[in-house]
Amino acid sequence: MRTHYCGEVTAEHIDQTVTVCGWVHRRRDHGGVIFIDLRDREGLLQVVYDPDRADVFAIAESVRNEFVLQVTGKVRNRPAGTVNPNLRTGEIEVLGHELQILNRSETPPYMLDDETVSEENRLKYRYFDLRRPEMLARLQLRSTVTRIMREFLDNNGFMDIETPMLTKATPEGARDYLVPSRTHAGTFFALPQSPQIFKQLLMVAGLDRYYQIVRCFRDEDLRADRQPEFTQLDIETSFLDEDQIMGFMEQMIRELFKRTLDVELPDPFPRLPYDDAMQRFGSDKPDLRIDLELVDIADVLKDVEFKVFSGPANDPKGRVAALRLPGGCELTRKEIDDYTAYVSIYGAKGLAYIKVNDITAGRDGLQSPILKFLPDEAISVILDRTAAQDGDLIFFGADKASVVNESLGALRVKLGHDRGHVQEGWQPVWVVDFPMFEYDENEKRYVSLHHPFTSPRESDLDKLESDPANCYSRAYDMVLNGTEIGGGSMRIYRAHVQEKVFKQLGISDEEAREKFGFLLDALRLGCPPHGGIAFGLDRLVMLMSGAPSIRDVMAFPKTQTASCLLTQAPSEVSERQLRELHIKLRKPTKVADS
Repeated sequence: MRTHYCGEVTAEHIDQTVTVCGWVHRRRDHGGVIFIDLRDREGLLQVVYDPDRADVFAIAESVRNEFVLQVTGKVRNRPAGTVNPNLRTGEIEVLGHELQILNRSETPPYMLDDETVSEENRLKYRYFDLRRPEMLARLQLRSTVTRIMREFLDNNGFMDIETPMLTKATPEGARDYLVPSRTHAGTFFALPQSPQIFKQLLMVAGLDRYYQIVRCFRDEDLRADRQPEFTQLDIETSFLDEDQIMGFMEQMIRELFKRTLDVELPDPFPRLPYDDAMQRFGSDKPDLRIDLELVDIADVLKDVEFKVFSGPANDPKGRVAALRLPGGCELTRKEIDDYTAYVSIYGAKGLAYIKVNDITAGRDGLQSPILKFLPDEAISVILDRTAAQDGDLIFFGADKASVVNESLGALRVKLGHDRGHVQEGWQPVWVVDFPMFEYDENEKRYVSLHHPFTSPRESDLDKLESDPANCYSRAYDMVLNGTEIGGGSMRIYRAHVQEKVFKQLGISDEEAREKFGFLLDALRLGCPPHGGIAFGLDRLVMLMSGAPSIRDVMAFPKTQTASCLLTQAPSEVSERQLRELHIKLRKPTKVADS
């Protein structure tokens, strides 16, 4: 039905007759000459109809926005002064000879270029919203990204292998989506949170190098970079260590950025130990574009009378840290109060500060409600460690280390964006040397920092039972501009080590047998050393496209309440279906929103 896409007709086609198809983006009547901007997935093309062809002109007069047209005409230069440098087709136009309306459109729910349309409406009419050029561009980028990833992995001996969607519920962190079985009354499949166990079994099977672009499902609270169903590039390989795996993955990401964005990423990516990341940035996914850092000051505050500082300073699980904001003296009291309210979201009880007006004047050159509680020696050390200068402001966090890290880490990022401390460009980093476990105060037990199948360092095997708090893993995360885009590890490939890890996580032998018996059996049948990584495809494309949310790089996403406004899912099903699945629903009761 067409010879070209609209966006592909250029000056190379002048004097040629072309046929294009698409949607009416805009129709304009200029004194008896009708201009139609025709749009398809490749861009816009200006078509001109004049009264010389009366029958075709009459059809053009009846055209409205979003009608679907087939246009045939001759390519010519635009008149002088009308060239549009912002369009690939901006030098030319098509003089329309023929016009066929393939389908009419009712009045659209909104104009595509209306920036005030709510996200609710955009999701309700998603098929219409995807016609927006920016949405098309994001999905085109996503397609290009997956194609380049596949090419790289195919060229390096990886095999594309599918794993099951209906599988067994296993404890992996988030809640499972469950699917009732019709043929086995009272039992359920689970949709996979990831193909983790299956890809390890593929290594036991000797397939050596696996990848899959796979859908994963997690029933968890949502946010801008999280959806109940998402896509990841899943990778596993045998007989490579972590340095070799990270080297492969760096090479893939560098090639991806060069081919899609013409961006040269560093070679190699820097590596940052987890403990250093938490100490300097308060986060295991630090944005290295932001030139602000946390500084520990607990050692000089242990003996001060100010219990807000001395309490955490003397607590083995506490932390007292400072964050210097260059030029921060400009902040008003209201702005400081707003930042105080912001850190309270992360559990901070307050936000102490010192304004450095004149550092040479000693205590008299400082301004803060907490100065009277601090001795001169402590103040001097704080100013020295933070490298404070005139005009700076120093924020303080004092609490449990987890609270200080979360609150000051988040404040660091917010201040960086609010106060112009974010460098341009791309800053990748590997975060390595993660602790094997973290202690859950609520459940009073250790939990995996990554997942239960992550291998401990060989040098820390003895600590699995004797000193789990100081046992480190062979895990690695790839972070880009403050977002984790990939996480992986070397896996446990010896059954007795896996059993020790399960025991440390509070998983009894009986539960381990019930949940993971098939994995433990596989580890005893010649399992090779292996490791892998999974990249969040949605997050990666979100970053590369500059989209504000992963919903903007998915064709049909869910809302933050995990519903689909387009199809009205989830929805009720018939009594017959429920009976076939051996499910009997209770009568609904009113429950307050949690």
